[in-house]
Amino acid sequence: MAGEITNKAVEKYIYDILPMRDPVLADMEKAAAREDIPIVGPAVARMFYLLAQISGAKRIFEMGSAIGYSTIWWARAAGPKGEIYYTDGDPKNAKRAQGFFKRAGVEKRIHIMTGDALEMLDRVRGNFDLIFIDVDKHQYPAALKKAVKRLKRGGLLVTDNTLWSGRVTRKADSPATRGVQEFNRVVYGMKNLFPVMIPLRDGVTIGRKS
Repeated sequence: MAGEITNKAVEKYIYDILPMRDPVLADMEKAAAREDIPIVGPAVARMFYLLAQISGAKRIFEMGSAIGYSTIWWARAAGPKGEIYYTDGDPKNAKRAQGFFKRAGVEKRIHIMTGDALEMLDRVRGNFDLIFIDVDKHQYPAALKKAVKRLKRGGLLVTDNTLWSGRVTRKADSPATRGVQEFNRVVYGMKNLFPVMIPLRDGVTIGRKS
């Protein structure tokens, strides 16, 4: 769950000082570590929870959700009236996530969708208070374009892995790196979005739509 951006001792301190998570989240963290499943981890997830609460976000769309770790944090922050859209390309992940949602008591707030997240966004009507991007990195520029159009005015765009283990600082060596670099270049040039990049874990970019 830790990244390679901050000093390792500082990174360890950030995670060591965190309060213990409940059994559901703790089990998900263990599974992610054991099976090398990409999740945002507790430090980033706490920031997500705070962002959703501060902004009052109720309708949230996740572009890429894996086993649903971040989904639970969004759902809990949004509260009983929240409407969270989970998306993942792997039906096995979706089925596993559903089990975690039931254990966490938030399953009624979550719509589970399987397939390409960009296509899933097109299938859902209406705009969103918050959209989270965590799809395959080569899709980031296209995801950005779609997501901003679907945000309400004042809505938040939250994107994970925008420092990409530091590879963004070097010449692109893969479509994934090029995708993240292009996302970063474009997002800071958008007139209707005010973004900030936070070097926590693997880099998180947060933008508010004007």
